[in-house]
Amino acid sequence: MPDWDSKMKSYEMDMCTGSLWRKILYFSVPLMFSNILQVVFNISDVAVVGKFAGPIALGAVGSTSILVTLSTGILLGLASGVSALTALYIGAKDSQGVKQTVHTAAVVMAFFGLAIMVLGMVFAGGILRLMNTKDELIKDAALYLRIYLLGTPALAMFNLGNGVLSAAGDTRRPLYYLTFAGVVNVALNLVFVIVCNMGVSGVAIASIISQYISAGLVLWLLLRSQESFGLRLDCLGVDKDKMRRILRIGIPSAIQYALFAVANLFVQTSVNSFDHVMVEGNSAAANSDPLVYNMMEAFYMACTSFIAQNLGAGKRDRIKRSFVICLVYSFGLGLVLGVGIYVFRYPFLSLFTNERAVVDAGIRRITVMALSYCVSAFMDCAIAASRGLGKTIVPMLIVTAGSTVFRLLWIWTVFAYFRTIESLYLLYVFSWIITAAAEIFYFVRVFRSGTSLRT
Repeated sequence: MPDWDSKMKSYEMDMCTGSLWRKILYFSVPLMFSNILQVVFNISDVAVVGKFAGPIALGAVGSTSILVTLSTGILLGLASGVSALTALYIGAKDSQGVKQTVHTAAVVMAFFGLAIMVLGMVFAGGILRLMNTKDELIKDAALYLRIYLLGTPALAMFNLGNGVLSAAGDTRRPLYYLTFAGVVNVALNLVFVIVCNMGVSGVAIASIISQYISAGLVLWLLLRSQESFGLRLDCLGVDKDKMRRILRIGIPSAIQYALFAVANLFVQTSVNSFDHVMVEGNSAAANSDPLVYNMMEAFYMACTSFIAQNLGAGKRDRIKRSFVICLVYSFGLGLVLGVGIYVFRYPFLSLFTNERAVVDAGIRRITVMALSYCVSAFMDCAIAASRGLGKTIVPMLIVTAGSTVFRLLWIWTVFAYFRTIESLYLLYVFSWIITAAAEIFYFVRVFRSGTSLRT
């Protein structure tokens, strides 16, 4: 029987040698399914309440999606700092650096998970009102959000473990854990809503139970590991240098995710200016966004990890090739998924509502977004590549200008003039185009200059 250490090593990947095309794909495929399962937590909530609790419950849960994305995005941004720094030290074969990074990161992620939970629960109602959430939706929306946020500490710990394991090339076991947790989530959704008639509170409780299951499993793995990235309770503490370097990447990345969410708050507010049918149709159709984005995100995570490990190993040619390969993969995936969702738009939307008027409203969004998703690859892959080099502040500023300020200007000008839902949805692709051009230019400049996280 192989011992625990040998089994651990069988899951890891050397990103500094071998075929990049094959290894990036092998690394990313489990991540795609892991990311999709995280989306399933929320989509199953929306589907169950839409089918069994009615359109008001559907609109209530859908109205919280941007705030859920905001809290999740902040934790993902912080975890990206953990992953990039861990991968750098693994590539440089610095086991002490890996150990200090992981234990510092555990404290940092726990703190932010608790802080987001408390702040979100306190201000949930006020934020929903600022978003012009419909009066008939706000009570259930606030209830769902406050319960859901109780799972934020678990989400923080899962993203910690997922980031560390991804840095070591292990993307399979987080998938196994999320598969189990996802099955539990869907089963509990059906029980709580159909059998117990708990409505939005039922699906929120099911989600947080699932989040604590997946977090517990990944922490159990790290606590048992004898590798340098394993967790030891008696080693928990904060190394100031490692915390500074984690936050140097993580905070701008978290702000970047937050800026996207804040910009989308204004989009949601604009959507809320239409009648409740359009709001509900948008909520149903918007479920395609995380499906596509999260699958594409797998290649962005691969881009960061491969670039960071090869940076630690001093292999510049593999850094450049990693970026190009991840861009090709993510663009192709975005195109295939976008077209696929458009082709199957009726059965897709029927998962979330039985109302034909809501389906028709949702199709208006899908029609615009189908060929738009793939364009986002140019922006997000360049951001991920810069993150692998340890550069996040300038990419954050570029995102602020291109995908936040630009979107607000679009709402106040183009949308204000046409006042059609299509003119609102078109802001996504145009903001991605201008932001992508600037992000790619910055990455190329940093790569050629040789400045990076190592310095």
